[in-house]
Amino acid sequence: MTVRRDFQEPARCRSDLVIGREERCAAARAQLASGGSVLLHGSAGIGKSTILRALAEEYASPAHTVLRCSATESESHLPFLALADLLGLVLDDVCPRLPAAQRTALESALTGRGESSLQRDGLALRLAVLSALRALAARGPVLIVADDLQWLDPASAELLGFAARRLGGTPVQLLCAVRTEGQESQEYDRHLRSCPPDTLAVRLGPLSHPQVAELLGHRGHGGLPRSTVRDIHRTSDGNPLFALELGRALAQSPTPPRPGEPLPVPTSLRALVLSRLDMLSVEARRTLLVASAGARPTLALLHAAGRENAEAECAQAAELGLLATESDAPAVRFAHPLISAALYAEAPAQERRAAHAALSTAASDPIERARHLALATTGADPEVAARLAEAAALARDRGAPSVAAQLGLLAARRTPADGSPSPQERRLTAAEDAITAGEVDLARDIAREVLTRASVPAERVRAWIIVIDTAGHTMAEVDAFFPQALADAGDDPRLLALVHYQLGWRALIVEGDFTAARDAAAHAAELAARGKDRRTELLALAFQAQTETLMGHPEAPRTIKRALREPQDPRVAWHHNGAGSARFRWLVMGDQLAEARATVTGLLREVRRRGSVESEVHFLRGLAETELRAGHCGRALDLARESLRLARDSGIGETASAMLTSLAEASGGDVERALTLAREAVEHAEGDGDQMYLSRALGALGYAQLVAGDPAGTVRSLRRVRTLELGLGITDPARGRWQSDLAEALVRTGEPAEAQDVIDTAREHALRLGRESVLAVLDRSEALVRAAQGATEAAQAQLRSAQDRLGKLGYGLEEARAAFALARLRGRRPGAAAYDEATRLFRRCRALPWLRQVEAALATLDREPARAVRDTLDALDVLAAMERQVAALVMEGATNREIAARLFISVKTVEATLTRVYRKLGIRSRVDIVRLAAGRRAH
Repeated sequence: MTVRRDFQEPARCRSDLVIGREERCAAARAQLASGGSVLLHGSAGIGKSTILRALAEEYASPAHTVLRCSATESESHLPFLALADLLGLVLDDVCPRLPAAQRTALESALTGRGESSLQRDGLALRLAVLSALRALAARGPVLIVADDLQWLDPASAELLGFAARRLGGTPVQLLCAVRTEGQESQEYDRHLRSCPPDTLAVRLGPLSHPQVAELLGHRGHGGLPRSTVRDIHRTSDGNPLFALELGRALAQSPTPPRPGEPLPVPTSLRALVLSRLDMLSVEARRTLLVASAGARPTLALLHAAGRENAEAECAQAAELGLLATESDAPAVRFAHPLISAALYAEAPAQERRAAHAALSTAASDPIERARHLALATTGADPEVAARLAEAAALARDRGAPSVAAQLGLLAARRTPADGSPSPQERRLTAAEDAITAGEVDLARDIAREVLTRASVPAERVRAWIIVIDTAGHTMAEVDAFFPQALADAGDDPRLLALVHYQLGWRALIVEGDFTAARDAAAHAAELAARGKDRRTELLALAFQAQTETLMGHPEAPRTIKRALREPQDPRVAWHHNGAGSARFRWLVMGDQLAEARATVTGLLREVRRRGSVESEVHFLRGLAETELRAGHCGRALDLARESLRLARDSGIGETASAMLTSLAEASGGDVERALTLAREAVEHAEGDGDQMYLSRALGALGYAQLVAGDPAGTVRSLRRVRTLELGLGITDPARGRWQSDLAEALVRTGEPAEAQDVIDTAREHALRLGRESVLAVLDRSEALVRAAQGATEAAQAQLRSAQDRLGKLGYGLEEARAAFALARLRGRRPGAAAYDEATRLFRRCRALPWLRQVEAALATLDREPARAVRDTLDALDVLAAMERQVAALVMEGATNREIAARLFISVKTVEATLTRVYRKLGIRSRVDIVRLAAGRRAH
């Protein structure tokens, strides 16, 4: 069909149409905007038609004529059908402009009248299509939109390709889509050869897990548990159409799938992926059902499960495209995960149980055997429940907590009501495994189910703790649960210890009260010791140590030693809230960077082995912070980005990871990205009521603003941090290390007195706690205050000392910043070597944003300042030191803004200083300074 349009504002793609396709869409847009053609290709349901429609809508307005066709498989045998769709409505318009032979051939092909055909008069028809497109293009640009090229009838495809290859220099563009299978598929080559030579081939691949989650959220399925979204991504293999259909079916289903079972597959998808299933023999279909029930099916496993002719039956399925053929691989792999899921969903329950029963004896792995045994049986069975619990423990030891959670739920279902352990105890263990795996929504749902069933106080308190724990940094939302948990705990010290430990976190996160948090942690440790609960005692001691460390409390070292005493609980030793984590924090704040790096690297290795997602996110941040302190900005940025990706994927620790990634971006990446992430972290912390991380997020924002050249913004952000930390009771300046940035920004905005006050307050605590790196950085900031007051020589000496000390302590980025400040203070001629030193140090750190600041500073300097200017101004002894510096820079031709940047003062301070210079010298303007100096040189 043909669509004519007047010029109008192009429509834009809806954001949910291009989720995960932004880069591909940008490339296609650029190609179309430059007058080129685009061929989209990818597998069925991958989003080709959606993107095609969006781009066609966007680029139809500039076109005078839009020609469209969308072929279907059922009509692909009808010759010239696509050509009729494209040119049918413009036939009367273009035919009068064609030579008689071409007109006759075209009319015959499109209407079926006459004797001409592609076979009998092929050249005339080919030329007719080419001439028709040229005739349309003579009146304005033409856009041809063709979907599903693989179903184009061969006659139309040949004609369109003939014309497309000969349209060079003609304003005719093609926007097409074709189905291909597999990432390495070259099926689109044939269609690409039929397109104009400048055509850009754009492959649309599968969406990632976060992109599938975003797509489901955009389409109204954002309430699905993260574990379910993970299963949707795995089953759909990132195919957006399949993911949306699965999400819709799950949202409409009254009951979620049982643990260990594949997702229910809606009828719409079953018909799509199982169209060839009826061509299989009955026995081959049973073999495939056994394969679909297995986790890692192989031919050997199928044989062991009683499928004697597995090779031949799998070969038959491969020929029909149901299985992928891999000659070197022993696994039996379905061509798409959805085929396996649909095949399993299609089978009667009795046949599924039979397949699992066969696999329960055939599988070699005890975890797999237990899972299949559970799915092969119905009702309570204590023996099956015990085997499942053993398998869950084995999965936990292997570092597969997600599998352990699934097996634990299966064990609970098979546990009799009067069993020991009880069904509720096994559900709670499964919930704790789910927390370790980062599946907090699943854990929360399990705990809430237990609360509706359990009457035993220990089970109820444990369930309350899981609900509270899964709230993370949104603990204000679960405030109402604490009184209920305390009531269920009664006077049992073990249960009370659990609740008071969480009350300590609430005091810290919700109220921002470090003193109350420390007291609650100490009380929890005492209660746990009385109840002989070593695990909770160790967690409480570690939490107490962390709060004391951040407060600068003198008891912190002794509390850390208590938390590290034997006997230790291995579940606490590697936990992100355990003693190892508290010790790491103490090492980082105490300038022991090498030992801190070794400690957090070991912790990260262990939590990865155990599959603990939340701890992994935490320790990735810790390692990134350590590398950032050491000046390894590139390494820190990689680690921070990895932490942020994992945090967003799991929904755990997003605020903290965004905050740290902002610091890493501002130091070694993209400053705009740093600002965006810092503002995101501030917004989330404020929304969650999280006082602890709000101060950290504002600190990151202030630093990013400083690097971005916005000292006023830095002052606004870091003044808030100062107020917050005063209220929180945080006195250790090594916690956020924002004080020197605030002081530097205050100097730049012309407020040196406040800057000195910030430095003096922080120095008092740093001296008390022995924070050597903090003291050196504070000296660097104080040097800027002195320079602003005219004490240039003293400032330079202080900067040299700070740079030397920071280098010895291993703080590479801070050392480079001190060298940069020294270079800017000296100026170009005597300070050229200093700029070289700052550049070298920043390059060693891979501190790209700071290198750009060095380049900007050099660009503002006059390469050859006249020595005569300095000689002349030496005679002007009526001026104070700062006034002489400003006047010297005026003589060099510097603007007020450049002078402010050079001297670390505000433009307002420059203007005030110049006013004093004019008054003392009896002159009126900058020009008079030059004239006065010239007159003195003449003498």
